[in-house]
Amino acid sequence: MAHHTDEELETKEMDVKSFSSSQRQATSLPYIHKVGVPPKQNLFKEFTTAAKETFLSDDPLRHFKGQSGPRKFILGLQAIFPILEWAQSYNLKKFRGDLIAGLTIASLCIPQDIGYSKLANLPPQYGLYSSFVPPLIYAFMGSSRDIAIGPVAVVSLLLGTLLQNEIDPTKNAAEYLRLAFTATFFAGITQVTLGFLRLGFLIDFLSHAAVVGFMAGAAITIALQQLKGFLGIASFTKKTDIVSVMHSVFGSAHHGWNWQTIVIGTSFLCFLLFAKYIGKKNRKLFWVPAIAPLISVVLSTFFVYITRADKQGVQIVKHIEKGINPVSLNQIYFTGENLLKGFRIGVVAGMIALTEAVAIGRTFASMKDYQLDGNKEMVALGAMNVVGSMTSCYVATGSFSRSAVNYMSGCQTAVSNIIMSCVVFLTLEFLTPLFKYTPNAILSAIIISAVLGLIDFEAVVLIWKIDKFDFIACMGAFFGVVFASVEMGLLIAVSISFAKILLQVTRPRTAMLGRIPRTNVYRNIQQYPEATKVPGVLIVRVDSAIYFSNSNYIKERILRWLTDEEELLKAAYLPKIQFLIVEMSPVTDIDTSGIHALEELLSSLRKRDVQLVLANPGRTVIDKLFASDFANSIGENKIFLTVADAVVTCAPKSVEEA
Repeated sequence: MAHHTDEELETKEMDVKSFSSSQRQATSLPYIHKVGVPPKQNLFKEFTTAAKETFLSDDPLRHFKGQSGPRKFILGLQAIFPILEWAQSYNLKKFRGDLIAGLTIASLCIPQDIGYSKLANLPPQYGLYSSFVPPLIYAFMGSSRDIAIGPVAVVSLLLGTLLQNEIDPTKNAAEYLRLAFTATFFAGITQVTLGFLRLGFLIDFLSHAAVVGFMAGAAITIALQQLKGFLGIASFTKKTDIVSVMHSVFGSAHHGWNWQTIVIGTSFLCFLLFAKYIGKKNRKLFWVPAIAPLISVVLSTFFVYITRADKQGVQIVKHIEKGINPVSLNQIYFTGENLLKGFRIGVVAGMIALTEAVAIGRTFASMKDYQLDGNKEMVALGAMNVVGSMTSCYVATGSFSRSAVNYMSGCQTAVSNIIMSCVVFLTLEFLTPLFKYTPNAILSAIIISAVLGLIDFEAVVLIWKIDKFDFIACMGAFFGVVFASVEMGLLIAVSISFAKILLQVTRPRTAMLGRIPRTNVYRNIQQYPEATKVPGVLIVRVDSAIYFSNSNYIKERILRWLTDEEELLKAAYLPKIQFLIVEMSPVTDIDTSGIHALEELLSSLRKRDVQLVLANPGRTVIDKLFASDFANSIGENKIFLTVADAVVTCAPKSVEEA
């Protein structure tokens, strides 16, 4: 026992001598700043600041500060209905642009809506209903100037697939329709809730790569589904995977295909693709691909009518119910087992619709250089779907193809949506009988030409170049949709996105640093091979916050760096490591598990006779290091403002030699 005490005293004496020696050496060195320890924060203030940054990061109430009561009331109304704000500066010039844009997107949306309603397994008039009421609501509540509202292919297919898994649309058409309205209602409620509670950041968990893959897979699936109308097949599979669809297509090749239908579909598909090509080659001719679908419908309908091709097996739309949207509030399920089914389907459809709409809105807002409030958008989209569910509409959202046409047509405000809605109203009231002889093949051709734009090859190539894990997420979502189902592809997309987050959180990057020649800058030696290591010192940087999820890994990774470096030094007969400097500037936060991991690291290093040194811990980190008493355990003289200061103090001879 006495011998052990003598050893401890001898070690302490050596430490004191070493420290006093290093202090004498440091007297001629530049002044070293101490790390600032922030004053104690009020707990309530700290909590409210964190909550504000999480949920109110854009400070939405800043406009109300210092305003009178009546002015606050007006600003509140403008926050809910942005039309009250921009309508004050509305003029004839802007109306001219909106009128042209509204008429142009109306010519595109009418044939698309009839086709998209078939994707949702609904009668054609419900697609038109969904381009009448929702755009009006959005025009008053939405903050985007360019987004065009209505049914879209991906959401229509997703909704149709999920709904038919619960209820057969042919045997129980009335119940299927009620479930569609219920799902639309809860899609709207989901969107309003996310916007009202400022939870818009949740949709960002679905990565861009996963969305690209999902959209491309959905485009292939939608195009394959159109082979029924394109080839005139009467009996077709209800499954959406490519194997089942191809089996159904080729299984009916000898007796199910109709050559007249194929001729109509192929001819007009070539016309539509040629129109899109013209529009891409010359941006001034954007109106050509915009009106091409309506021209195709008019010509093909006239052709079928005068030749009576429907008598030769060409399938036609037949009856589209005349009149505007009937009230459907009494058809929504608010009780029973179908309530839960509608809720589940609505949440999924609402999230996908929201992701697409917000992405489209942000894209065009950045092109015109104005700010888009994501949470306001969610409330507007949700409100229009809630109202839509009560007026015989199914889930509507922003359409990329229509929004692009709207933008290129020179739209100025959301009035273009009102113009489009008015045209759809006139169509429902007076023109629906004219679509009786419209062949299904032309609707299939319109949908195929529209969804091909969802396949973004350039984005896939860019994802491959930038991040291979993102590429896996992209391909996983794509193959999940194509070979399994839309919901499976969506599940894979979400799963891989979360897996990436977990991987990045649990396995953060670390790096060994070296000194850039002729500077006091220390950087990653893998990025800068010319950077030199400091003899007797190992410098490691942690590129992440240290939490319970990664603290053990970070501790073990640092010790592995140390072990590997010591083995290299031993093999080269060089002096061993005396100091381990941890660069903590990227460490934004640390929790109790992280503190515990540092304590274990300190203990392990002491057993190896290596001193732990910290460089540049941030405000939050240094506050917690002192609160936990770890700063005293390591010693305040071992916490430095920069890596250079730490090296100057720990290895002054190496610095002088360099």
